[in-house]
Amino acid sequence: MVIDFNNLKINNLDFETEFQKKIKKFLDCWFSDMETVEVQTSGSTGVPKIFEIEKKRMINSAVMTCNFLGLQEGDTALLCLPVEYISGKMMMVRSIERKLKLIIADPSLKPLEDLEHEIDFCAMTPLQVENSIGKLHLVRNLIIGGAAVSENLKKRISGLKANIFETYGMSETLSHIALKQLAPHQEDDFTVFENVSISKDQRGCLRIFAPDVNPDILQTNDLVDIRNDRQFRFVGRIDNVINSGGVKIFPEELESLVKKEIPNEVVFLGLKDESLGQKLILVIEGEESEDLVRKISEIPFEKKFHRPKEILFIKEIPRTPNGKVSRMELNKHINDSL
Repeated sequence: MVIDFNNLKINNLDFETEFQKKIKKFLDCWFSDMETVEVQTSGSTGVPKIFEIEKKRMINSAVMTCNFLGLQEGDTALLCLPVEYISGKMMMVRSIERKLKLIIADPSLKPLEDLEHEIDFCAMTPLQVENSIGKLHLVRNLIIGGAAVSENLKKRISGLKANIFETYGMSETLSHIALKQLAPHQEDDFTVFENVSISKDQRGCLRIFAPDVNPDILQTNDLVDIRNDRQFRFVGRIDNVINSGGVKIFPEELESLVKKEIPNEVVFLGLKDESLGQKLILVIEGEESEDLVRKISEIPFEKKFHRPKEILFIKEIPRTPNGKVSRMELNKHINDSL
């Protein structure tokens, strides 16, 4: 199914699948007299919430992304993300605002499977990108969001000619307010859009003021290293910090290091321990493997206490509906199984 927003006639379109019917519902809402749109958060860091967002702010966000990527009227885009969440809704708004031709693909792990012609723009999760490497040459501009991009995936896409970016944002910032290029050149820092101000609180967590998309100063729980007034480096979430023997350990940093050596999804957790307070463990997705254990034992961790006290294997790491690792569910699963 293709929706040409330069010549849109909703009543002439056949919305057949459940996903297409959700798109029809969004379009009806968007072109109604209502000034807001209902959006659901992912629930990756707590209970999912539903809140109202002003359409004019969604348009502002769409303009920032389209301008940054140089998208023009008549360009083609692919929607392969759920429209319940801000990621899918913003793909719709960008297409409406810039009058793009939007190809609709029911969300799946292989969204480019049936793609035969080049497209100008697409947004995917890291898992979708993992399963689409062979067809990424058909995508001119790709943004990746919803979860951190693994070191292994960065290696696999680093040589591609497409413009590929990792996004930083949340539902409250209407998708993303910063991008980090991964291909054809790889950057370490996120660069914020124009008219976005960043700072840190006393904990070292990022504060965002993006008046075009949200009138409030947004306080995150993301620990960052601010390089200058427009660039920052993500360190990890403060609520994921593990306190082991009085030492703070940032699991995202260790996960990034391990993923340079093995292809599996990995998560570092802190389990309750009488002597240490929290014991550092490593959970690996996949079948138990002595070879993987050996590779991890050879990793040059910066500190002795960064080396996991225990390595556990799990068939499938729990994820939220939009593909993010659910640390809360994983922690509960590990504790219940011990």
